[in-house]
Formats: sequence, structure tokens, C-alpha cells
Amino acid sequence: MSDHGQRPRRRGQGELEALVLSALREADGPATAGWVQQRLGGDLAYTTVITILTRLLAKGAVTRERAGRSFAWTPASDHAGLAAHKMRKVLDAETDREAVLASFVTGLDPDDERLLRELLDQPRSDGED
Repeated sequence: MSDHGQRPRRRGQGELEALVLSALREADGPATAGWVQQRLGGDLAYTTVITILTRLLAKGAVTRERAGRSFAWTPASDHAGLAAHKMRKVLDAETDREAVLASFVTGLDPDDERLLRELLDQPRSDGED
């Protein structure tokens, strides 16, 4: 006997994290877990939303600030910033950074390689020249 139609499809952790981050990006400012839960249609348990937000905090993808007895959550960066953070974590986990970077660059298509070279030629805006 199938329970098809009775239970929603189970989503993976990465998919849930993406949904929560997307909801936070739509907020006008810091948002509570309850707001995120409602924004996602209420089909996730409040405790699940808290768990996802806590995981995202540990990954550096969100920040939080005290809001009464709870917290208000904010995305730490946009999609590009989050992707760059993931790339840095992968690179930091490798022992031969030069080999990883060389393999990455040689695998780029010509337009992406040209863009990367242009970006590397620009002065750094964080004061580290």
C-alpha cells in the first residue's frame, strides 16, 4: 500500500538550507524563525527551521542578533558571496592549494578564464594590495 499523496516528499538538507536562505533574502531586514516558517508556507516545523538556521550560522551563511527572547536572522552574503565561501572552504581543506587552483583554472572555459584574469588585475578593495 502506497502513501503517495499523503506525505510531502522529504527534502535534502541542502535544499532546505537554500529555501531558508532564499526566504531570508526576501525579508526587508532581520527575520525571525517564525517569519521564515510562515514565508515557506508553514509546511516545515518551527524546530526544523531553527535547526537549519543554526546549521547556516555554523557555516557562516547567516548572522543572528537577539530579538527579545528569540533571534532575528540575516543572510551573511548574497548568492555569489555564499558560493565564494564554499569555494574557499573546499580550497582550505586541501593540502596542495597550488595543484587545486591550477586544476581549477585549466578547467575554465576561455571566457571565464579571461574574466578571472581581469578580476585578478584589479586593485583589491579590502586594502590588501
